[in-house]
Amino acid sequence: MNNNFNDKQIKAQVLTEALPYIQEYSGKVVVIKYGGNAMINDELKVSVMRDIVLLNLVGVKVVLVHGGGPEISEMLKKIGKESVFINGLRYTDKETAEIVRMVLAGKINKSLVNLIEQIGGKSIGLCGMDGHMMKCEMADPKLGYVGKIVDMDTKVITDALDLGYIPVVSTVGYDDEGNVYNVNADTASAVIAGALNAQSLILMTDIKGVLCDKEDENSLIEKIYVSDISSLIKQGIISGGMIPKIDCCKEAIRRGVKKVFITDGRVAHSILVEILSDQGIGTMFVNGD
Repeated sequence: MNNNFNDKQIKAQVLTEALPYIQEYSGKVVVIKYGGNAMINDELKVSVMRDIVLLNLVGVKVVLVHGGGPEISEMLKKIGKESVFINGLRYTDKETAEIVRMVLAGKINKSLVNLIEQIGGKSIGLCGMDGHMMKCEMADPKLGYVGKIVDMDTKVITDALDLGYIPVVSTVGYDDEGNVYNVNADTASAVIAGALNAQSLILMTDIKGVLCDKEDENSLIEKIYVSDISSLIKQGIISGGMIPKIDCCKEAIRRGVKKVFITDGRVAHSILVEILSDQGIGTMFVNGD
């Protein structure tokens, strides 16, 4: 009986400590880029959606942006089409672009919307073609229909937020000729967060954050000023596939987002820990000297 009471006291204490953070974020926009292991592991998927519904219920305007690379590769394999990557980016011809639209805007997007609704949230699925949200051009002709965003119209997102929905956005773009574009989800989330004047952007990944020593998970760098990024790249602390992700963090800050987090999607409730505490578990990027 005493243990049960103590557990309830601990839960109440946690909620009390979260109050100032809830107040800070209430009515503000938070963009979450969702992918990696948290998207593949069913248990983690439910945990992430529960956290998002909770944030929505306490007044945070959550926008969920998702990728789906592994499922695109799986579908291409099923139709006998090989996945081709150039410098880590998927070569996208017209047929592949249609598969991307089918998998992202169809299968993955609607399954996430359905899960949020099952948990008790209000959600609506969108893609970058809806409301002509995400206008694109070719980022590089060598990559085919991989989109560089040239115009972002977030009205369809803000309309959904104003009605209390959690928008779930798949990163499929368009152009005036009717072409379909495959847009990198990290890049898209940074542009969306900037256009929405978001309080925070959270990039869920399969790593702990930025490590001073890649071999030592205890060497996490908890806070990075944007002005220090180039120095960290020169030192080799930020390298390889991490550079494009960090560029997205920098771009989001440049566009006016207050804080950007790279957080470990393999850890349950990582979103809540980042937003509702001062002890986050990942790396936070901020503007400043």
